[in-house]
Amino acid sequence: MNAPLYNTEILRLAASVPFEARLEGAMASSEKRSPVCGSRVTVDVNLDDTGRIAEIGMVVRACALGQASSALMEAHAVGRSLDELEAARDQLTAWLAGERTAAPDWPGLDLFTPALEHRGRHAAIRLAFEAAAEAVRKARG
Repeated sequence: MNAPLYNTEILRLAASVPFEARLEGAMASSEKRSPVCGSRVTVDVNLDDTGRIAEIGMVVRACALGQASSALMEAHAVGRSLDELEAARDQLTAWLAGERTAAPDWPGLDLFTPALEHRGRHAAIRLAFEAAAEAVRKARG
C-alpha cells in the first residue's frame, strides 16, 4: 500500500464536517475519545417512532481522518437503525484490525484503505461510529 494517507477526498471530507452542530434537546448523546491522539467526537441523536435516526448532530475535535470518518457517518446516518450502526461499527473495527478483507458496508469507508497500515490512526477513524451507535442505544432506553 503506497497510497498517501491523506488524499484529496479525505481532506475534502474533513473540511466539510461541521465542528459544532449539536442537537438542542437531543434524546441522547455520546462522546468518544481516542487515547492515542486525543481526538474526540460527540454525537447527539433524535430517533423516529421506529427507533431509527431522525436527526443527528455532532461536535468533532479530531484529526483529518477522524473528521472525514465523522462526515461519512453523518452523511448516511439518518434513517439507520441501531443494528445497522452497530454492524457498521463492528465491520469497521474488524477491517481496520485486519480481521476482514472487505471494507465495511457503509458508503465511502473504503477511502480509508491507506490507513490500514497506520494502527495509531484507527481509533480516530472509529470514533463517530462508536459514538453514534452508543447514542442510539441510549436513546432507545
